[in-house]
Amino acid sequence: MEVRAELVGNVWKVEAQAGQQVEEEDVLLILESMKMEIPVTAPIRGTVKEIRVKEQEVVKEGQVLAVIE
Repeated sequence: MEVRAELVGNVWKVEAQAGQQVEEEDVLLILESMKMEIPVTAPIRGTVKEIRVKEQEVVKEGQVLAVIE
């Protein structure tokens, strides 16, 4: 399952890494937009296959941030 950005922002902090087991609602990364921190959470329980962004990277709405299987 692809986890996508819901808004335009900067990747403030990456919390998860490839190979990590996550539960539904675990924080994968934190986006910063308009001085607000927005946590991006896992929509399902599974294993993080890949994180497709780096800290400080600017992301667009709809961009794939991570993949969970």
